[in-house]
Amino acid sequence: MPAVRFGLFVPQGWILDLVDIEDPVEQFETMVRVARAADRLGFDSIWLFDHFHTYHRPVLETTFEAWTSTAALARETSRIRVGQMVTCAGYRNPALLAKMATTVDVMSAGRLDFGIGAGWYEHEYRAYGFPFPPVAERLQLLEESLQVIHAMWSEPYATFAGAHVRIDGAINEPKPVQQPHPPVWVGGAGEKVTLRLAARYGDATNFGGHLDDMGWYRHKFDVVRAHCEAIGRDPDTIVRSSDVETTLVRPGDDPEALTERYRRGQSLAEYRTHAVVGGPQEIVDTYGRLIDAGVDYIVISDVPGLARLDVLEALAADVLPAFR
Repeated sequence: MPAVRFGLFVPQGWILDLVDIEDPVEQFETMVRVARAADRLGFDSIWLFDHFHTYHRPVLETTFEAWTSTAALARETSRIRVGQMVTCAGYRNPALLAKMATTVDVMSAGRLDFGIGAGWYEHEYRAYGFPFPPVAERLQLLEESLQVIHAMWSEPYATFAGAHVRIDGAINEPKPVQQPHPPVWVGGAGEKVTLRLAARYGDATNFGGHLDDMGWYRHKFDVVRAHCEAIGRDPDTIVRSSDVETTLVRPGDDPEALTERYRRGQSLAEYRTHAVVGGPQEIVDTYGRLIDAGVDYIVISDVPGLARLDVLEALAADVLPAFR
């Protein structure tokens, strides 16, 4: 099989993946242990969700904030790249966000992957006092944010005037370690706007959730290719990533019980339309179909038991070598 890179979501609380640990300090130390193990085991990147409370229903359980956690994990690791899948453009001023990202890129000696998207979680927006405009406005804000962030990373005095964002002579020193800038991962599969923005401003796309239809992925990549051709860009310069909900089932495991917390009321059959649930060979086969459809970067998410290092070590030993 062709080579493919692998990322991994660390347990963060958003999908109730830390509820079995009571002490918040120990919860964060679990994140650190997983990040360090991923670094040691040969994963290419670790990722964090940009959410403030749990999904799919808000409950009083830990959810660690993405950017402070990104900064901490950047200092707790030495080789692996660190990113967000993806930062919500509506949650932070984009000039400040560019400054934060630059700081993390320097802290990590150039290991930041910068993920950004338009945002979607209405309850969370409203709970924290953010306006939740219609999708067209959120996409406009995403485009303006991308323009501001690129300006902050490249210009000595960044100035921009848009419908939603204005900056006037903003200074961002030092500039990022990575040149021309940290890779920008644009999250979302919207064909008219989001994938157009990825083609113009991004270095990677990210979408997933259709494991029952590989034609869906091929079509999305064709759309990206068309947007690139329209502006004279080589589409092969854009990473084609997919996050893949994965449950490793080992002898004696009950797939129903393993996935119950993550199925959000779905039956196991329904869940399997967008998640792979099975032993190492089934996972390898599913990832292989994604690669055949055009994916060249897989980000593993929602692995039940990820806070247990033996699960992570099993993935590294029994799945990743098939693609190296």
